Amino acid sequence: MIETLATYLRFPFVQYALVAGTLTALCASLLGVPLVLRRFSYIGDGLSHVAFGAMAFAAVFGLADRMTIVLPATVACAILLLCGGRRRKIKGDAAIAMLSAGSLAVGYLLLNIFAPSANLSGDVCGTLFGATAILTLTKGEVIATVVLSVAVVAMFVLCYNTLFAITFDETFAKATGMPTERYNVLLAVVIAVVIVLAMHLVGTLLVSALVIFPAMTAMRLCTSFKRVTICAALVSVACALAGMVAAILAGTPVGATIVAANIIAFAAASVWSSVR
Repeated sequence: MIETLATYLRFPFVQYALVAGTLTALCASLLGVPLVLRRFSYIGDGLSHVAFGAMAFAAVFGLADRMTIVLPATVACAILLLCGGRRRKIKGDAAIAMLSAGSLAVGYLLLNIFAPSANLSGDVCGTLFGATAILTLTKGEVIATVVLSVAVVAMFVLCYNTLFAITFDETFAKATGMPTERYNVLLAVVIAVVIVLAMHLVGTLLVSALVIFPAMTAMRLCTSFKRVTICAALVSVACALAGMVAAILAGTPVGATIVAANIIAFAAASVWSSVR
């Protein structure tokens, strides 16, 4: 097994997958902690479905660079969900559910009506569950992932105190003069970027697992916000690496294998928490 893994690691596409996958999982876990604590854990699923609908629209119209449609659409919906506040007539979970189901249905309908590819079922399945997309990344895409990941980590570190404040008591933070709306917009944009990146790793339907599972696992092991954040990052990176290595060796779908690793980690943490 070690010899087989060493052989695979010589290929550039495997190295690219490990780098991009690890960094994407790290960013998703950092943002997952405040989202779970703010009861927005399902937002990753909703935004990934919005991205799927935008991707279907771009495919139907034959756009070479699909990110010109996917990223702005996902960012706009993230801002709408996180920053609408009390002005929204449709609140929280209902808005996420409507965007999620509506975008997924419209995207699949467009693909069925216009059928841009002969292998429609394969394309849809690959987009929804990740398939081998992470193993087909180019060097440019990996560099872009590294740059965006560094920006996300830097934002989290520099804005840590503000994120802590708006996560636990946004009303009090606003009363103290903190520009909460600006930080909510910034958080929404970063979340949308991470969701679009994570789609290459685990697919549309499994994106929320990268956001939720590491945070929930860390909350079983730690109690303070800082420790939970650090623990979630470590768990997410470890599960991403373990899942990708297992998928490469066993020939299983990368996204589903990573999620399975997160499930095992969560179960182990739950047992340890109960025993302790």
